[in-house]
This record gives sequence, C-alpha cells and structure tokens, in this order.
Amino acid sequence: MIRCQDMAFTIAKLADAGGVGVETIRFYQRRGLLDVPKRNSGDGPTGGARRYGQDDVRQLRFIRSAKTAGFTLDEIAELLRLDAANDRARARDLASARILALDAKIAELQAARASLSRLSKACARQQGGPCPILDAFAGD
Repeated sequence: MIRCQDMAFTIAKLADAGGVGVETIRFYQRRGLLDVPKRNSGDGPTGGARRYGQDDVRQLRFIRSAKTAGFTLDEIAELLRLDAANDRARARDLASARILALDAKIAELQAARASLSRLSKACARQQGGPCPILDAFAGD
C-alpha cells in the first residue's frame, strides 16, 4: 500500500494511490477535475517530472467514489466547485437527485430479477418445447 503522507507523487504513483490508470488521470485533467502541476526543474533523478501531493490523492479518490455513487463527470465537477464554495444546499440537492435515480435503478433491477427468476422456474418445470427464457429474450 502506498503511504500518502507529505509525499510528492509522480503521475504513475498518483494513479496507483487512486486505483486508476495514468490515462485516467490525464483524462480527469483534461476535464478540469484534477489540476496539472507545474514541472519540477530538470535537475536531479526526477528531472522535469510533475509532482502531485496528498490533496491530489484525496481529490482523485473523491472522483472515484462519486463515480461509484453514479454521479456523472459533469456532476462531479459541480460537486468539486460546490465544495470550494461551501454550497452545502446545492450539494444536498445533487445527492438527493442521485438517491432518487439510484432508487429507480434498484426498482428496475429488482423487477428484472423477479422476471428472470419466474422465467428460470418456468424453464425448470418445462420438459419439452422452447425454453421460456430464450422465448422471452427473443421478444416473440
């Protein structure tokens, strides 16, 4: 496990710490979700490499967690701006909307599960003829 205390990360180490690939970091930078640090001077073993800090790790982990919760990248960008502006009311509104969307998706998945369960039981009971599962997916 990478320890993040007061370390200067290369982009590869930042990617490892955040559980993403280097190209994901670059993509987030192009989208304005992560800052692009200035290059260090060209001297020494890391000559000219960009260095990332603990705040970058936190922000990357925030982005990943928000994506896992189902927020879009545009919504994540807004959440980051809201955090900087301390606009908790709007952040709550976004979270409430996300909860409603998740509830709708859960209901949809539960209905799909129930339907598939019924089809599976029908398939198990039926010895001959077309499979009810295949018939249902064929749309006949």
